[in-house]
Amino acid sequence: MAIAESELILNHDGSIYHLNLKPEHLAPIIITVGDPDRVDEVTQYFDTIEFKIKKREFHTQTGIYQGKRITVISTGIGTDNIDIVFNELDALVNIDFNTREIKKTHTALQIIRIGTSGAVQQNIPIDSFVVSETAIGFDSLLHFYQSEHIQELDISKALVAHFDWDKNKSIPYSVNCADKLGTHMQSEVTQKGITITNVGFYGPQGRVLRLPLKDKKANEKISSFIFNEQKITNLEMETAGIYGMAKLLGHHAVSMNAILANRITGEFSKNPKETVNELIKYTLSKIVSYVH
Repeated sequence: MAIAESELILNHDGSIYHLNLKPEHLAPIIITVGDPDRVDEVTQYFDTIEFKIKKREFHTQTGIYQGKRITVISTGIGTDNIDIVFNELDALVNIDFNTREIKKTHTALQIIRIGTSGAVQQNIPIDSFVVSETAIGFDSLLHFYQSEHIQELDISKALVAHFDWDKNKSIPYSVNCADKLGTHMQSEVTQKGITITNVGFYGPQGRVLRLPLKDKKANEKISSFIFNEQKITNLEMETAGIYGMAKLLGHHAVSMNAILANRITGEFSKNPKETVNELIKYTLSKIVSYVH
């Protein structure tokens, strides 16, 4: 059955509504970044760039790096944008734009997030790299989809009990990264962890400027939570949405985190741009050796 024009919205040139991309613009390997300016920081290492486009916060470039065709796209901040980006990336490879019907053969994308994050354990050093093995979403994105079958429900239940969860907040959801891709991206220079994805940068992550917090001990509860001998390692704003949407749509995703802040010690990186650049180079080197 054809998907209605109100649901699958295409621009006059046949591109997908928000991203402004056509199927031929997309590579099988996708790097997502939050900041539109970070796209250039990734593609500066490419051998060639075949396509560039910008629309709103979505900046996309596709090119070749050491024989691998890669698309780099900025998502902006937050899981609301992840919902847009991942539905439209999937549509580009798994829906026929001419017939508006789902293709009979499914295409799975390999998706790697390169982002910044804050550690919630004292022993995680500034400027280190964390590969998110599991992500816990404090937003509500996955609850709008039939998603319990891809969630790690035991982790969510344990966290709710540990927090004495506020009934006015959405129940957290938990999703693992893609096993093969996640394992490949690890090495002696990374550590794996459990990542919290929150709905904001200030209050939701326990930062106080002028507004008092409802739960002043939220970050203490996050730091003290243990599940199967594992602790939560870091906070950011996209990973859980990426893992959830990728798994629901049949894609493979992993999140690479540059630790720029330690929320326990109060430290912030003296060279944040250099740290992110080192993570970009590391991630690209791992992509080159990945066989999917």
